[in-house]
Amino acid sequence: MNRGRWSWVLWGALTVVAAALAFAWFAPSRDYLYVPNRATPVANKVAVPGEKPHTGPGGIYYVDVTIRRATWAETKLAFLRPDGATLVPRDEVVPPGSTFETEHQEGLQEMARSEQVAAAVALRAAGYDVKSTPKGALVEAVATDVPAARKLHSGDVIVAALGKPTKTPEQLRRVFLDVKPGADVDLRVRRGDKVSTVNVQTVESPREHGRAIIGIRVAQAANIKLPVKVDIDLGRVGGPSAGLPFALDVYQELGKNVDHGRRVVATGEIALDGSIGPIGGVKQKTYGARAAHADIFLVPGENAAEARRYAGNLRIVPVDSFQQALSALRTLSTE
Repeated sequence: MNRGRWSWVLWGALTVVAAALAFAWFAPSRDYLYVPNRATPVANKVAVPGEKPHTGPGGIYYVDVTIRRATWAETKLAFLRPDGATLVPRDEVVPPGSTFETEHQEGLQEMARSEQVAAAVALRAAGYDVKSTPKGALVEAVATDVPAARKLHSGDVIVAALGKPTKTPEQLRRVFLDVKPGADVDLRVRRGDKVSTVNVQTVESPREHGRAIIGIRVAQAANIKLPVKVDIDLGRVGGPSAGLPFALDVYQELGKNVDHGRRVVATGEIALDGSIGPIGGVKQKTYGARAAHADIFLVPGENAAEARRYAGNLRIVPVDSFQQALSALRTLSTE
């Protein structure tokens, strides 16, 4: 084989190798990235009868997180990831036996429940007669590595624990305050039309030493009848963490001065009693609030310490209830 032909063969082989390496470098991996999104105004996503147009300089903003597959390169080299992104193992995003689309559909259902609860809280605070009956703690997800995974399923409603009624998620949490990790607990669970007793072993919380948990994520199961129709539409955004900004914006659109001329980003799962629960993706949501040049970022109390690590000059305000959020915004407006 002459020299020229060897040269062509060599270049061809190098091209094939380079193409293969490039494909492997940018091919999707098994793991996922949580990527920040800039916070977005809620007002144009919410419609309330008789709403008052917002003309001030501020506004209520929600913030969400993009979850996408990481490339192989992004799993190996952190500097290739978007600013503020976090690499997350696949099993934390898509539990074994599930799919990404299934998890997303469950997130959309969580969002729909959050919208209704947020509207009920805001309307009640504004003086409307809201009919709501709490029915228990709705199981939204069960960790795959806890004993409860063999006993509980998404869609179950826990109506009692250790003989005490649990009509709200907060009541369920309070029951476990005196339980030691590893102890067994009896739960009364409604599944469809049937109610039965389920014995579940607790585990220790990975976030709080000595705290017993079941290893589930719960939301409010309730019958809610709103006196007026409230439309909230975030499209394909899922999850319950926009409950607090929804409630704040509905309240503002009813003519209340909530933002006091400030750009307020908020996040937090809201319950029928107005309490605010912790959420995930705090790092990314803090980045998203900063990107929107927020004046204030309202976060659940349990998430405040993490948010402050990434806040820079952004003011983090921890809140544990809807009324506390309103009070904090009023107080800050006079500073």
